[in-house]
Amino acid sequence: MSSRTSTRIAVLKGGPSAEREVSLVSGRECAAALRAEGWDVVEIDAGADLCAELTREKPDVVFNALHGRWGEDGCVQGLLEWMRLPYTHSGVMASALAMDKIRAKEIFVAAGLPVVPSVLTSAEAARAAHPMDPPYVVKPFNEGSSVGVYLVQEGANGPAQLAPDMPETVMAEEFIPGRELTVTVMGDRALAVTDIITTGWYDYTAKYSEGGSRHQVPAAIPNEIEAACLDYALRAHDALGCRGLSRTDLRWDESRGMNGLFLLETNTQPGMTPTSLAPEQAAHCGIPFGPLVSWMVEDASCFR
Repeated sequence: MSSRTSTRIAVLKGGPSAEREVSLVSGRECAAALRAEGWDVVEIDAGADLCAELTREKPDVVFNALHGRWGEDGCVQGLLEWMRLPYTHSGVMASALAMDKIRAKEIFVAAGLPVVPSVLTSAEAARAAHPMDPPYVVKPFNEGSSVGVYLVQEGANGPAQLAPDMPETVMAEEFIPGRELTVTVMGDRALAVTDIITTGWYDYTAKYSEGGSRHQVPAAIPNEIEAACLDYALRAHDALGCRGLSRTDLRWDESRGMNGLFLLETNTQPGMTPTSLAPEQAAHCGIPFGPLVSWMVEDASCFR
C-alpha cells in the first residue's frame, strides 16, 4: 500500500438500519482516529446513492463502520466487491452467516461449540403463546445491538408483547442466567475476556446509555473459563470465515461450571468507539485505538 497521506480512506457510517445512530458514532470516532494516524479520510453516510458517492470519492480503501442490516449482513460487502474496492471486516458470506442467528448456530454446532437451544417462530405466534417454557428471550433473527430483544421471565403472566414493528420471523432462545462475557478476535488472535456488568437485563439501553453497564477487563473468572471463552471465540470466528475484527458474546451460568458456558453470537462489525468493547480489549493488550483502526485499514482487501 502507498503512504498514508496518499491513501484515501472512505469511512462508511450511518445507513438505514435500526443501528444507524450507533454507526454514526462509530464512524465519526474511527474517522477522527484515522486522520490522527495520518490517513486521508472522507466520511460517507451510506444511503441509496452509496455507489455514486464511492465513484465520486474514489477511495483506495473502504472502512466499514456500519452496523445492522445492509451494512453488516453481506449487502454492502457485495457492492464493494462488485466495485473492486478493498474493505475492512468480514466478507459477504461470513457477514451474511453471522447476521442470520439460526444459520450461525448451525455452523457453531457443526464446529463443536456449545449454543443455547432456540426455535424460529412468527412474531404473531410469539405474541399469542409461549414458544418455549419461560424464561426465554425473543429477538429478531437478523439484527444486532440487542435491537428488539424481549426477556420473558419465569412465571410470566403471558407471552412477550412484541412491538408492532418486529419482523415477521423471530427467534425464541432459552434464557441462560449468569454473566455476560465477550471476546474480541483480531485477525488470528483472541484478545481478552470482558465481563459486562449491569444491574438488570443487558438490553439496547444498557449497552448505549451512560452508566447502563460497566466493563471489567480482564474478567475475574476461573482460568479454565477464560481459556474456553478465548478458544470458543476464535473457533467461531474461523468457522464463520470472519476476517479482521469480530466479537463473540457468551453467557456463563457459574452454578454449572464449564457446562454453563454457552456461545450466543458473533458480531462481525462490533462497536468502534474508543470505549466500545472491542477497542477496550485491544487497549488492554497494548493496542491503542489509532493503531487498531490503522491495522484494520492495512488488513483490508477486496475479496474477503
